[in-house]
Amino acid sequence: MASGKILVAQGGGPTAVINQSLVGVVLEARRHAGIRRVYGARHGVRGIVGEDFVDLTQETRANLEGVAATPAAALGSTRDKPDLAYCREMFKVLAAHEIEHFFNIGGNDSSDTVRIVAEEAARAGYPLRCIHIPKTIDNDLVLNDHTPGFPSAARFVAQAFAGASLDNAALPGVYVGVVMGRHAGFLTAAAAAGRKHPDDGPHLIYLPERDFSIEAFLADVKAVHERLGRCVVAVSEGIHDAAGKPVLASLGPELERDAHGNVQLSGSGALADLLCEAIKHRLGIKRVRGDTFGYLQRSFLGCVSEVDQREAREVGERAVQYALWGDRSGSVAIQRCGDYAVDYPLLALEAVAGKTRTMEDAYIAASGTDVTDAFRQYLRPLLGASFPEAFRLRPNPVPKVLHRD
Repeated sequence: MASGKILVAQGGGPTAVINQSLVGVVLEARRHAGIRRVYGARHGVRGIVGEDFVDLTQETRANLEGVAATPAAALGSTRDKPDLAYCREMFKVLAAHEIEHFFNIGGNDSSDTVRIVAEEAARAGYPLRCIHIPKTIDNDLVLNDHTPGFPSAARFVAQAFAGASLDNAALPGVYVGVVMGRHAGFLTAAAAAGRKHPDDGPHLIYLPERDFSIEAFLADVKAVHERLGRCVVAVSEGIHDAAGKPVLASLGPELERDAHGNVQLSGSGALADLLCEAIKHRLGIKRVRGDTFGYLQRSFLGCVSEVDQREAREVGERAVQYALWGDRSGSVAIQRCGDYAVDYPLLALEAVAGKTRTMEDAYIAASGTDVTDAFRQYLRPLLGASFPEAFRLRPNPVPKVLHRD
């Protein structure tokens, strides 16, 4: 006899809309008569191994809707990257609790976890349906037009740079903003979406899809500063030199590294400081400021794309429908069709798991320091209809009396 139990978990970095996907799973599952219990794993896969579950069947709809509209991961998340042995421990727990459907909301690593667990279940002859639900502000899942979490984070980045450009115009100088993105530059590129006038910033955009040279960077900044009297720069945290070495790594061996040996690119202002110091000392520009967006762009309350909210809810709903009505595990994807519409196909887990998408060449300007109109057209509908607009005073000069030319 079927147990009627399902389990949902959240993994990786939180986003502004990941809870929409969670609630989409819970509410859609509770509509089906065959589902008796909807469990949530606290702190992702770590909570599965530790049997740290909560019963979401008992949550009220009103509270779930409130949680859905709240950023970050309501169940908690984890940075654990499960290997085969870890996934086998997960499978033992799932089998012990008679879980029949496993949903994991996350990015690349989360999709790979789902793949391994599904393979272990098949090998053991255990009837477990495993569905990966997409989520990542990096927008780097292959075979997806975009991923839930990215549009809202992109909206934040675009608005932040629009504001930084206005500030920079009022008090001219050089501003450097460092944005998340180790391998994919989508989020940094979103800084361009807030531009309205030809001289609006960011004037320069540096992405990990292109090699970075400090000499070329300084020459670019100097040229813009001489032309406009100011310069706003958007930089991805993942910029690297021609040898593939992260620019941040040039600071020295004392930099923190994660469990996989990667230099910790987020969580400090080191890269912004490095670039600002180079501008000050090499170019002699006195007013230079830098910011590192860090966690701000991930779960910023009140800066959410309505398109992102809707789609994040729908991928959760579609995941349940695929699990209960379909006959296979997979990864739900978002694919664009029409202008503007999306579909949610179920892809094979092995087609998505462990793969990384980067920005397409068509989205990056030939200069390597800007984006194309194609990227702006791609991004615009994702930001939502209520994207704010900045205005300027019109130039109506009063004739001089004392200082005539």
